[in-house]
Amino acid sequence: MTIAWVIGGGGLLGSALQNALRRHGTALFVPEMPFDWGDGPLLNEQMAAAVQAFAEQASGTGQWQIYWAAGVGVMSSADAALAPETQTLGRLLQLLAAAPQLMAVPGAIAFASSAGAIYAGARAAIITEQTAPAPTTAYARQKLKQEALLADFALAHPCLSVLNARISTVYGPGQAAGKQQGLLTHIARRILRNQPIQIYVPYDTIRDYIAVDDAAGAMVGALALAGRQPGVCTKIIASEHPTTIAEIIAVFRRIARRAPLVVTSASKLSNLYARRVQFRSVVLTNAARPMATSLAVGIARLMVAERAAFVRSSPKCAACAIV
Repeated sequence: MTIAWVIGGGGLLGSALQNALRRHGTALFVPEMPFDWGDGPLLNEQMAAAVQAFAEQASGTGQWQIYWAAGVGVMSSADAALAPETQTLGRLLQLLAAAPQLMAVPGAIAFASSAGAIYAGARAAIITEQTAPAPTTAYARQKLKQEALLADFALAHPCLSVLNARISTVYGPGQAAGKQQGLLTHIARRILRNQPIQIYVPYDTIRDYIAVDDAAGAMVGALALAGRQPGVCTKIIASEHPTTIAEIIAVFRRIARRAPLVVTSASKLSNLYARRVQFRSVVLTNAARPMATSLAVGIARLMVAERAAFVRSSPKCAACAIV
């Protein structure tokens, strides 16, 4: 039996990972108390207690897995805001190494990284795992530092497997309202509120959007294969269907049955993003992949979920929701 712990299970990707693991029949470990990410000393105590509890449960299983899907950083975040995430990951690895019950059982760690950030400066027409990282932001550099921490940890513990899942742009229902990312969620919420949509890149900008359930399923499948042998595996997880901003706006127009109010302007963040991004994975290509969600279906589901959330939050303005 395998037991898995999703760190960041309350987030967009983390909750999808938990659902995917349940579908696979994997036992889930959930700490008694949610982590207080804003209080460093308390977080250390909570994490130490959680690792101890996880180790006790994992000692009676054949394998343990940890999925790291935590983090509040975005492409525009500064080093000072991102460094605590790297320190927290390092602290987790220290606690794992100090847990003999875990080190005696085969284990695997999957780390959710960012393909868009790590390859932001890459000039290749098609980006694969063989493409050299080309970070342009503090966010990307911290992601690479975090991947390096995991590589060192795997080297020090020969029975451990690590998957660096470099994921393209994830979207889906339930994205945090206060997090400055998620173009598709931003567009959906603005349409429902009859507000203008701010776009800071040209309409022909190409991105790779992957539905969160597809990303989670692919990540679980990739770790199942990577976990069969020790060491570090880096895999790009993407839809591999590049889409322009203009095509995205057109899909929203069809689904909402109205023309979105789009305002284009330049931003200091515009130059941080590659103009054209196309991903293709050449690693673990035999990993089982879930049925891909088309962008039209994914956006339709996103609009339904955002409409329901909008109505719940504004009961007196339910008539304002688009029907």
